[in-house]
Amino acid sequence: MHNLKIQQIWKNSYGDFSASGFFQSDVQKKASQAILHCKSGKLGVNLSQCPDCGHIEFHNNSCRNRNCPNCQAVQKEAWVDKRRAEVIDSPYFHVVFTLPHDLNPLLYCNQQLLYGFFHRCCAETLLELSKSKKHLGATPGIIQVLHTWNQEIGYHVHMHCIISGGGLTPDHKIRKVKKNFFLRVEVLRDQFKGKFLAGLQDFFQKGKLAFPSSCEKLRNSYEWASFRDSLYKKDWCPYIKETFNGFGNAIEYLGRYTHKIAISNSRVLSVDGEQVTFSARGKKPGEPRRNITLRNTEFIRRYLMHVLPPGFQKIRYYGFLNNRYKTKNLKLIFTLQGHQRFRETYSGLSIAELLKAVWNVDIRVCPECGCCRMQGIGRTYGTS
Repeated sequence: MHNLKIQQIWKNSYGDFSASGFFQSDVQKKASQAILHCKSGKLGVNLSQCPDCGHIEFHNNSCRNRNCPNCQAVQKEAWVDKRRAEVIDSPYFHVVFTLPHDLNPLLYCNQQLLYGFFHRCCAETLLELSKSKKHLGATPGIIQVLHTWNQEIGYHVHMHCIISGGGLTPDHKIRKVKKNFFLRVEVLRDQFKGKFLAGLQDFFQKGKLAFPSSCEKLRNSYEWASFRDSLYKKDWCPYIKETFNGFGNAIEYLGRYTHKIAISNSRVLSVDGEQVTFSARGKKPGEPRRNITLRNTEFIRRYLMHVLPPGFQKIRYYGFLNNRYKTKNLKLIFTLQGHQRFRETYSGLSIAELLKAVWNVDIRVCPECGCCRMQGIGRTYGTS
């Protein structure tokens, strides 16, 4: 029933990877153990029995680790359902901010600091420009999702932002655009670049940055100044990936990104004891898909680069969706607009009910006699 190709890569070669001397943080080791043991029975099982024929089913427990390719579907559907109830009557836009690859060594060795700062810079850029009467003149709702990979599972740090084309004005009124995105890309670029590099300079002056061996020379203030100047000359162009003139389709679209991991099982074409082949999009729009082959140990190394620091929130909410005032803001917006466009569908459902509602999979049906009365009779737990 489950496609566990990525788990097979770990089973084939994680021992070799660990023995090779590559550094692994505690959270990377934890993610690897979760991938190895997910749905294997080592984390325990759920037992259910049919009261009619006595048949017993064993369901191996999932690891529920956010880096596991087998455990994201249910969380994604529940998340999308909650966000759908927060959609207001306005256009939505998908904006992507990308950081220059020159920053990769610094980003990787300062993840907690710089990933969080990246989130803040994107949000502040969008909010400050949106509040200007030259643009929207209101505070929009923003959902941001951090991604750190490209199609080849390489290190590519970028931020997906869904921003509403409508929001609350300071005098508590609704203002929204007709259809076109209300911020020019050049204005976004200049504001974001200036904000990020100013913050990076502040971190340097306060000694908050760690410098890996690949950019150790940047500890020197002259080298740092030259590096910073080169970053100013780079093209930091953000882009508008998608415009939604509908409503809920924006959230459905974002659902593709929220619980995504570096690569899914569906993209893995073949696995053996030494190497893995997976598919990737063409390098340019319109080009055919490519097949990429890596040694298993290199695949594992690349995959683990995208394991986030413990507790780091890759999905964040800003504007009228900020967690502190979201309930109050949405109540006001729905009152002003005269309706709430969508409501939660899956709230309060059990896992069995959710599986039935989303995928039409009914785990209560006995595979032996067809009776729809399978009942849970117990659970075992794996060792920690």
